[in-house]
Amino acid sequence: MKKHNSYKGLLFILPSFAGVLVFWLVPYGDVIRRSFYSAVSEEFTGIKNYKTIFENQAFRLAGANTLRFFAVCIPILVLLSLTIAVLLTRQKKYMQGIKTMFLLPMAIPVASVVLLWRLLFHGHGLLNHLLDVLSIPTVDWMNTGASFYVLVVSYLWRNLGYDIVLWVAGLTAIPDALYEAARVDGAGEWKCFTRITLPNLMPSLFTIVVLSLLNGFKVFREAYLVAGDYPQEKMYLLQHLFNNWYRDLALDKMSAAAVVTGGLILVLILGLQRAWAKEEKV
Repeated sequence: MKKHNSYKGLLFILPSFAGVLVFWLVPYGDVIRRSFYSAVSEEFTGIKNYKTIFENQAFRLAGANTLRFFAVCIPILVLLSLTIAVLLTRQKKYMQGIKTMFLLPMAIPVASVVLLWRLLFHGHGLLNHLLDVLSIPTVDWMNTGASFYVLVVSYLWRNLGYDIVLWVAGLTAIPDALYEAARVDGAGEWKCFTRITLPNLMPSLFTIVVLSLLNGFKVFREAYLVAGDYPQEKMYLLQHLFNNWYRDLALDKMSAAAVVTGGLILVLILGLQRAWAKEEKV
């Protein structure tokens, strides 16, 4: 009976697995193959393409900026969204309205976000006008190192509400009886948070970190529409590099870079999954 049920389960996941196989695994396998061949002559070149990208200044710049972007954004987004979610669960009367307010940025089209960027961060935009009124030196936001922080703020603004909703779902799934029993035993708010809330939120944490990582690549849309192919170097990301290489048909370099980038993302996700599994056993 168990064997029969397992076959039924396999049949249910077969369509999804076939889609992943056709549209992801097979193409990515071809990308790995191409990374060892010349795009022009189709000759086997070994690791030459990998040496080329690591010696490429644009790849190193884009890779460093992308890593820096995620290192700054992901911790801030996770901690800020968790803090707001905890506060929201204590204000159940207004929670639905506040959640809707935080989710509104996700409903705004990318073109409208680009207009908002230009309105706020242009050299003669609203933000510089406010700084001028307060007698504070203005900043050329999109043509200096400040452009990186514009990117960070845009990412946080767009994704904060989504993560808050995920955290709230995890928080509301924790039984109130656990908190009541802990308070009867004399546990304070901090003890309840560290001993009950955080351990029960580990599955939510894994999901939120992975989704935040994947959503981080979508910030390229706004950056590209505002600043074009070659923005200020602090906001030059891997997506800009791939876009430029694709336009130039540099498929060999693009394949090698895609393998390196995809491998790093896969290792990170598997590392998070392993850490979460260990926490579950504990």
